Amino acid sequence: MVNSVVARNKKARFDYFIIETYEAGLVLTGTEIKSIRAGKVNLKDGYARVTGSEAWLYNVHISPYEKGTHYNHDPLRPRKLLLRAEEIKRLIGKTREKGLTLVPLSLYLKDNKWAKVELALVKGKAKHDKREAIAERDARRAMEKTLKRRE
Repeated sequence: MVNSVVARNKKARFDYFIIETYEAGLVLTGTEIKSIRAGKVNLKDGYARVTGSEAWLYNVHISPYEKGTHYNHDPLRPRKLLLRAEEIKRLIGKTREKGLTLVPLSLYLKDNKWAKVELALVKGKAKHDKREAIAERDARRAMEKTLKRRE
């Protein structure tokens, strides 16, 4: 099983505390999967919402297929997520808690066939938490730099 990552949401790991992650399939049209294979995806402002007994992915930009016709897809259309019923029930309860939301972390091709999205149940970080993350990252980089010099 080879997973090739098409797009990552780097900002999500910086802006949120990740509580749980889920793997979900996507209901796509033909031109959408062709654009995904070409790497024309942006997850930056994306989020997911559970309505009724279905989960939907919003604000994920999949560019129109360059060689498509007038049947090309809308780049920002809501896309249905394929999750198990027990996962959806669990997410309904969790997203009703104050401050928790669903955010896509990455979109990848599983076995070079199926488009999957890694969803995360997240809680927003405060400004001081973000500063701590920046300080930790800078300290880690400085440590790696000194270790490289010693070698």
